[in-house]
Amino acid sequence: MHVDLDAFFAAVEQRDHPHLRGKPVVIGADPKAGRGRGVVSTCSYEARTFGIHSAMPVSKAYQLCPTAIFLSPNFQKYSEASRAVFKIFYDFTPHIEGLSIDEAFLDMTTSAHLFGGAVFAAQRLKEKIRQDVGLTASVGIAPVKFVAKIASDLSKPDGLLEVLEKEVQGFLHPLKIERLWGVGPKAAEVLHRWDIQTIGDLARMSREQLHNHFGETGEHFFNLSHGIDQREVVEQTDIKSVSHEHTFEKDTTDGEEVLARMLDLAQQVSRRLRKYSLKGKTITVKIRLHGFQTYTRAQTLGERTNFSDIIFAVSKDIFKKFFKPGMKIRLIGVKVNNFADDYVQESLFSYPVNERREKIHSVVDVIKNKFGEQAIGRGKM
Repeated sequence: MHVDLDAFFAAVEQRDHPHLRGKPVVIGADPKAGRGRGVVSTCSYEARTFGIHSAMPVSKAYQLCPTAIFLSPNFQKYSEASRAVFKIFYDFTPHIEGLSIDEAFLDMTTSAHLFGGAVFAAQRLKEKIRQDVGLTASVGIAPVKFVAKIASDLSKPDGLLEVLEKEVQGFLHPLKIERLWGVGPKAAEVLHRWDIQTIGDLARMSREQLHNHFGETGEHFFNLSHGIDQREVVEQTDIKSVSHEHTFEKDTTDGEEVLARMLDLAQQVSRRLRKYSLKGKTITVKIRLHGFQTYTRAQTLGERTNFSDIIFAVSKDIFKKFFKPGMKIRLIGVKVNNFADDYVQESLFSYPVNERREKIHSVVDVIKNKFGEQAIGRGKM
């Protein structure tokens, strides 16, 4: 099964605020009457009828529907709803691969019979999500992951679609070539020039032809167009990285303003790392300029850390080496990854300065947990 919560962030807001139901709701940055920065995170289906979609600039969304209700995201609330849904998943199978906060693959091979078959299991799953969490989900069922994902997409919103093994190719072949995983705009442009418009058109090409044109990716295209997808559902429990980003209201050329924001980002990353009991060795800075050119620069440390002052010091050094006077900065981001398997002390020696940092960070965490994120901060902020 592929299970996908419908318009998740907007649906949570409509669940908690009945007056929003049936209205166009957009989750994202403040549009500021069409002058706002940032993008749409998600939107309700009512908003989608106006052409609004995720990743669209909020200014464009406002132009399409000025009467839409624009809300800032509440990630704590969305995370709580997500955890409640994933807890329900485990009532149906232990084999779950979370793709994001609002979608997952469930391998029902060994448990579907307990519910009278996959379709009955999906119906019960959808009803339990509706009753316990107050949300709707769309479910696709198929022999392979790729087809299950398309099936859930095509059944939205609040749908259920099963594709049996004997039906896979008949289901795939009429679909547009863009539905195939890995076919981006450039690949689609090339395929269209060959008069390949559907997955069925692609399936009629030989494996050799596709390999000659696309290399190993051609092999991937050939397999998927014939409904071949050997990937298993793999439970993913490890966090690969922790990051935070900030988009400036106006492109800024003020390096000190950028550094002040980077300090805030470093503190947010540091706090999340300690929440998950993680320490990272590689610090990456993401810089997006006016015109959307995006650059990343990274530095790997000798020891892993989750201290905000170290994360900021390294990020600051990276940024200063990159920044040139007159550069217009649109977005800045800080990421930490390259984690150890366990939260262990890597050095045989205990350094007093690290012990002091550990105590300070622990106290700050306690204060913020009790009184909120803005209760305490560095003087620079």
